[in-house]
Amino acid sequence: MTTTPINSTLEDEPGDETVALTSTPAGPTPLGGADIEQALRAACARIAPLWPLESFVAVNPYLGLADLRFDEAARLLASTAGARSTMPTTFYLDAIEQGRIGEVDLAAALDASEEGPNADIAVWLQTIRDATDETTTALVPTVVDVAAAVTGNDWVRLSTDRVSGWAAAYFDAGQALWKSADPNRPLFAAWKEEASIDRTPEVMGLRGFRSTVRSLPDDPLAAAEQAVHELGIPADALELYLHALLLRVGGWAAHAARVVWDHRLLGDDDDTLVQFVAVLLGWELGVLRAGSRDGVPAAWAEAATQLGSLGNRPPVLAALGHRLLLQDAFDRSAQRQLAEQLASHPIAQSASDRPIRVQAVFCIDVRSEVIRRHLEAAADGVDTIGFAGFFGFPIEYVPLAHDRGEAQCPVLLTPRYTVAETVADPARQGEAIAARRLTHHVRRAWKSFKMGAISCFSFVGPVGLIYLPKLFTDGHGVTRPVTRPEDEALPAWVVGQTGPSLGSTESMTATSGIALANRVDLAEGALRGMSLTDNFAPLVMIVGHGAATVNNPYATGLDCGACGGHTGEANARVAATILNDSEVRQALAARGICVPDDTWFVAGLHNTTTDEITMFDRNVVPTRHTHLLTEMDEHLAEAGRHARAERAQRFAIADTELMDAAIIGRSKDWAQVRPEWGLAGCQAFIAAPRSRTRGLDLGGRSFLHSYDWRQDDGFGVLELIMTAPMVVASWISLQYYAST
Repeated sequence: MTTTPINSTLEDEPGDETVALTSTPAGPTPLGGADIEQALRAACARIAPLWPLESFVAVNPYLGLADLRFDEAARLLASTAGARSTMPTTFYLDAIEQGRIGEVDLAAALDASEEGPNADIAVWLQTIRDATDETTTALVPTVVDVAAAVTGNDWVRLSTDRVSGWAAAYFDAGQALWKSADPNRPLFAAWKEEASIDRTPEVMGLRGFRSTVRSLPDDPLAAAEQAVHELGIPADALELYLHALLLRVGGWAAHAARVVWDHRLLGDDDDTLVQFVAVLLGWELGVLRAGSRDGVPAAWAEAATQLGSLGNRPPVLAALGHRLLLQDAFDRSAQRQLAEQLASHPIAQSASDRPIRVQAVFCIDVRSEVIRRHLEAAADGVDTIGFAGFFGFPIEYVPLAHDRGEAQCPVLLTPRYTVAETVADPARQGEAIAARRLTHHVRRAWKSFKMGAISCFSFVGPVGLIYLPKLFTDGHGVTRPVTRPEDEALPAWVVGQTGPSLGSTESMTATSGIALANRVDLAEGALRGMSLTDNFAPLVMIVGHGAATVNNPYATGLDCGACGGHTGEANARVAATILNDSEVRQALAARGICVPDDTWFVAGLHNTTTDEITMFDRNVVPTRHTHLLTEMDEHLAEAGRHARAERAQRFAIADTELMDAAIIGRSKDWAQVRPEWGLAGCQAFIAAPRSRTRGLDLGGRSFLHSYDWRQDDGFGVLELIMTAPMVVASWISLQYYAST
């Protein structure tokens, strides 16, 4: 369908306004204001939050459906958004033929289902083969759906485009050169002000749209109530309808949900998402009134009657039920195979049974499983430990010359401490800040010139030619098309000379620093959380992770989710500094954790795109440890080569001689919008001593969290693991599952 004007004019038509206000509702509704508000908030609670690109993290898209069984959630999403929650039936049938799903898995799935333990597997499979795999389409209608079907005009696309465009302007965080929406006003008020004068809907054929907007109350809840009554939404189906409405612009709805999430973490109430629903209802009402001459109200009345028959329980589709059962069998197959793999694998010697020279703490990220396995194979006397990548240090890290920082902890938490970045030479701190700010302002001015409505034309001609050398070097991987975010606008002499300061450093937002008592608490929590309370090695590496990429809008999604979509460098360096503090160690000894004097903690960063590991603050490493650190450099390089060889198979890179260069080249190749696949393929979370999985090839698909129940009196650590890291891992897994 195409969007075409229907006898539209640029001015409001009095006749349209009169007809619209006297149009016949789809039917009476007994809903009161409190009932409508309750349905609004219930529908909003179904929307999972989505983080912005600057701190993108994986989110469980089923988060708002956690009160439902998975089959109920699948039916709901199929009805409201036409979303599939399983693979096609043929996928599972092929998996059965290939032996990926065994008869024992099918039997277990059937036993747990309504089919019952007496079901004949062969007969049941034949029934599925003979059935038609239904196409999933949304069953919950909206006014724009009905109007599009009646008039032949694509009102769905028009409404989605206009709402999305306005939301992009309203939620803009400084990227846009020209401001349009007023972000300082409440969301509904800002939309109403702009929509009251925006002629675009009327130009496209929605007669009297501005009049409809002006007729809405200023209060978003009152406006929503008016729209619900005039639309005649059946009471039993109101929440279902509102949920479907939100999913039509799911991205911006999720963004608004994240705004609400952030406020709730701070203990504040926020109704941004409720106001967003009021905007969508305003569009529904505008389309209904505009279509009064074309039979839209009558068609909508019929659709609303059908909507009422759905109620809050979408119908069960037979094929969907079959696919859900097959998916259950597929999951059980993976669980069974992993359990068999663990059971047949010999348990390695524990750390107390052999001399350990180095302990390396990595994030539980599945990409760490690969590098850990190869590092342990490359070097004797090295133990690796898995722990959430923020290492138990929930900080807000303020980069040099910035007014405020970003949370370096899981989005489930709020940062408890502010840590500022400083330069190695305190005397040059002011100089570095001034230089960075000046460079940043100059670059912004230059960008404004490049992107200006008039200046851009002169820029492309004479000025654009000076970019030819850089285009050549960027295209051949000699230089990076964009500066590394952590080095942006930094003077050359500052790059590599910065680090976190645990002392008090004045910033424009708060006083940074962590008091000694808090450092001790953080250190104890981290060491107990990773089950590292004795048998310390002489060198303990704390290795965060991040990903190097130059052309991926979701680049932060490749960084550490436990660090809020940032690299783990700041957390690792803060952890190492605190754990090396002699006063902290004295306090830890009083709490039963004795860190030997000859143990040194050093921070590092694992580049998951290239599998290279960089160690920081080497200049403060004691002389007695330098030879061990140098030796580890060789082992890390060897482990990186083997890890790249393993990962090259995923990218179909067969040339072994060019393999290393090809993998590393992806990190600065602007043709690679997905230089690595992140956590794609993750399938398991294992909390156990490393001795249970050491030497076991888990294919980079398992989250590995170190845990020893013998050191967990009362099982408080296990509870923490299951309510924090395991929850984050499930978010990641379910996001990849849903996107598949």
